[in-house]
This record gives sequence, structure tokens and C-alpha cells, in this order.
Amino acid sequence: MKKIGLTGVVLAAGLAFASAASADVKMGVAGPITGANASFGAQLTQGVGQAAEDFNKTGGILGQKIIVEPGDDVSDPKQGVSVANKFVGDGVKFVVGHFNSGVTIPASEVYADNGVLMITPSATNPKVTDRKLWDIFRTCGRDDQQGRLWADLALGKLKDKKIAILHDKTAYGKGLADAAKGFMNAGGKKEVLYEGVNVGEKDYSAIVSKIKASGADYVMWGGLHTEGGLIVRQMRDQGLKTVMISGDGITDDEFAQIGGPGVEGTLMSFGPDPRKNPAAQKIVAEFKAKGYDPQGYTLYSYAAMQIMKDAAEATKSLDPKKMAAYMHEGKPFHTVIGDIAYDKKGDRKNVDYVWYVWKKGPDGKITYFQE
Repeated sequence: MKKIGLTGVVLAAGLAFASAASADVKMGVAGPITGANASFGAQLTQGVGQAAEDFNKTGGILGQKIIVEPGDDVSDPKQGVSVANKFVGDGVKFVVGHFNSGVTIPASEVYADNGVLMITPSATNPKVTDRKLWDIFRTCGRDDQQGRLWADLALGKLKDKKIAILHDKTAYGKGLADAAKGFMNAGGKKEVLYEGVNVGEKDYSAIVSKIKASGADYVMWGGLHTEGGLIVRQMRDQGLKTVMISGDGITDDEFAQIGGPGVEGTLMSFGPDPRKNPAAQKIVAEFKAKGYDPQGYTLYSYAAMQIMKDAAEATKSLDPKKMAAYMHEGKPFHTVIGDIAYDKKGDRKNVDYVWYVWKKGPDGKITYFQE
């Protein structure tokens, strides 16, 4: 992929790339830059692009300027491997991404075999790190952590309610749904429906009819915002008041645009809103000055860049394996989403998931608010 200069084409609003002529550090950012999940790809590219811009103003990393090379995997595992191989061929040694767990897992093996250090802001499937590859870390949490939160809600506040469970058959969606189901079942509560649906479909009336027949008061959705929004809209079209419970896969305002007014009341789990973190206020202001709201994984991606930079400076090296070894030591990194310390697998030692509710804000726009 041709490198893009600061004064040339811009990938997305506010995302600029340093001149290839003066660059020393190649940073890949990989995710669904196009396709149904492009809004999440934008979150990753915006976060990485802003961090590169900020770091380059103060000398880059170890005095070397950063160039950012985007890789569009379209949320497809095969395309993700192609992106990974292209990065390797282009000499990229550091990657922020991928977005989807099902893409991150195979791509990470390419990176591990070729000396590339990666941090995913969003891939939550336990397998991402349970393989104990040397090269992979994440700034987000895991499905089993998020699934336990869902189960705690089902066994506590919703103990007398009927709960259906749906997933999109992906590593992320099914992984999250199964984690919640496992913890819920272990606590003595059985779901009234458990089904998988196909990504990319437009008509979910058949599954909505099953939800209706089950009498579910709530439906746990393991999947992304596009399908989740369509399911909510079609539940409302059939007169169902069933409330959706979902996770970090719907953390974009497009969920409300797709689902319509019926998404109000949807419960969503995600980490504490990083936009409200005192350490992020300067960066949030920079984004908003460019007309971009750094929601979802934008600041998780910025934090990944901070960790890369700090690890390089701590080791006085841009050797990915030396940096990874330092990151595995468990020392805290100070980031825009809070302090992050890693265990030997590349997971965060401490991570919190909290509840949000989708509702109208003071401006009348439906979005998510932390409870």
C-alpha cells in the first residue's frame, strides 16, 4: 500500500500520516476500514493517527518519526492474514489491531512468526492471549470477564426474568454469548432460547419470531452493532418489548441509527468511559476540535500507541521482542484509559466492565451513557 504523506490524502477526518521520506518507525493499524464495521475501523485509525501526530510533534519514538500504514481486513479472517503478510513484506514491526477476535487470532500467528509486536484494542476472545504467543497484548478485557458481568445481572437483578441468548457465530460473538451462558447456567439459571444467526443478513424475522414464542423479557446479544440494531428494530416491528443486553460490539452511535428509537433501554457492557478519564481530557479536546467524538475503541487505540512508545523508551530499543519482554514484566503503563499492567499472557492485570444504557441525551440524540 502506498504510504500517505501529511500533506496528501487523509484516510479519515483528523487522521494524518507522516512523510515516508522522513519516517523511521512503521506502525500498522489494522481493522475493518471498509464494509459493515467501518465505523469501528475508523475508531482504530483515528486513535492511532492522533497518537502518531502527537508523538511526532515531540520527536516520535526514540527520536524516530512514525508513519502509519493502514490495513483493511474488512472483518474477514482471510483478508486479515493477507493484511498481516503485507505488513511483514513492507517492514512493519508494530501493529495496533485487529478489531475482530476472529481476524486477530490468525493474523497474530503471522506476526509472531515474523517478529511483529501487536496490541489489539478490541479483540476480547480468550484464545487471543491464551495461546501465550510472545507478540500479542490487548488494551481491552476478555469475553470471560464481560460474560461474568452479564451472568451476574441475570442471576441478580433479572433473576425472575426470562432470558434468550443470541450470537453471530463469530469468535467474538459466540465467545461472549457462551461465556455468559456458562456462568449463568452454573448459577442455576437456564436461558429460554439459545440461537446463532448469520452475519450480513437483513431479515431476522424468523429469529424474532422465536424470541416472541420464548416469552423472553431480555435477549443477550453476542455480536456487533449492525446485526444487533437490525434485530432490535425487527423486534419492535413485531411488537416485542424485549430488552437487548449487549457488549462492546455495539459501542458506536451507528447502533442507534440502525436500530432506531427502539434501542432506548438497551443495556451495554464496556469499560469505564475513557472520554471521562482525567488523563484523556487533552486528547479528547484535540479530537473534538477536529469534529470527531472519540467513542468506543478510539482511546483504546491511542493507549496502545502510548504503550508501544513507553516500552521502546524503557528498553531504549525498537526491537519488538525486547519491548514485549518488558511489557510482560507487569510494570504499569500510564495511558489515556488509565494505568495498564500486563500478565505473562498479554492480558491486563486489572480490567473493569461497567453497565451503560442507551437513551436520549440532552440534545435528543440516542447514545450510550454509563450508569
